[in-house]
Amino acid sequence: MSIRLNDTATLHPLVLPARADAAPTETIRAYADVRNRSIRDVTGRTDDAVSPESLLPLLRSNPEFTRTQWYVTEGDEMVGVATLNIMADSGGTTAITIISLLRRAWGRGIGSAVLAHLESTARDAGVSRLLTWVEHPASDAETLPSPTGFGEIPRDHHARFLLRHGFSLEQVERVSMLHWSDSVLGRIRDARTAAERSADGYRVVQWRLPTPPEHVAGYAWMKEHMSTDVPDAALGMPAEKWGADRVARHDDRYARRGISVLVTAAEHVASGELCAYNELAIDADTSVVSHQVDTLVLASHRGHRLGMLVKTAGLMTWRTAYPDSPGVITYNAEENRPMLDINEAIGFAPISYEGAWKKELT
Repeated sequence: MSIRLNDTATLHPLVLPARADAAPTETIRAYADVRNRSIRDVTGRTDDAVSPESLLPLLRSNPEFTRTQWYVTEGDEMVGVATLNIMADSGGTTAITIISLLRRAWGRGIGSAVLAHLESTARDAGVSRLLTWVEHPASDAETLPSPTGFGEIPRDHHARFLLRHGFSLEQVERVSMLHWSDSVLGRIRDARTAAERSADGYRVVQWRLPTPPEHVAGYAWMKEHMSTDVPDAALGMPAEKWGADRVARHDDRYARRGISVLVTAAEHVASGELCAYNELAIDADTSVVSHQVDTLVLASHRGHRLGMLVKTAGLMTWRTAYPDSPGVITYNAEENRPMLDINEAIGFAPISYEGAWKKELT
């Protein structure tokens, strides 16, 4: 059912094709286009743009997330999109929400009306906590410090909107980019050599998704710890449960999106335990920027420079496999100093900052 937002704008539920293997509809193609343009309006970049074919699998619910989407129209034109993703790991009490409007639709109460509907829908579903992540590029606006004591963001249009509607800033993440060059590759090569000297008793193993059977259990264990061992501030992200079925769904989702993923792990030779990993991903168009996804070292194996080892080993393999990709982008909490130290040492530099926001629904 459509909802009137103001005199000119209407909110509509996004209907997905009934078959999982169906092609995107024209409405979904418009949805992807508005999503991409609204992000570019904020960041000025296109590295988060996705094709309709790649986006469609992310719109479908699965055992981990109940996903619902809407779009905003003015007349016959789509001008915004919105999502509500309820996390099963939280028992259905936490949801991630996003509202993305084209810049020309800002400042007319549309976002406020959409948020009111999302909050009502969330409450009806039993959600008590909303989370959202928003990029805040540098500006001349007054700054808002992170409550963690690490990082700050400008009090820009999006920050003012979220504060006005009861969200609190909980964490600042750094957006970093590595641009490939001969000197950067040399730094990565030297860093790997140094890390190998500190990682006696460990070896590097690599695979491309789908995960080989012999690594499923170890990969699942590390992915589960990724949800609990990284800095979380006061966001209250739920602990995730991972097993073979969830790994299979994770791998299949990337495959259906046409995305290639390389996993580089460190194995403790004596025990055979996988104890650190790094993921690199790229779209079917291999001339675009790559994404570094997860990087984690299990707490019981820290102190051997395994984070540097898996990052540098992965990047060296990646550079050979995808020489047309101009660089790699990654996100890290500002208080995650050990990981930022690694990134800075091998050539990553900050390009923007992202706020992690929370609202407790009453």
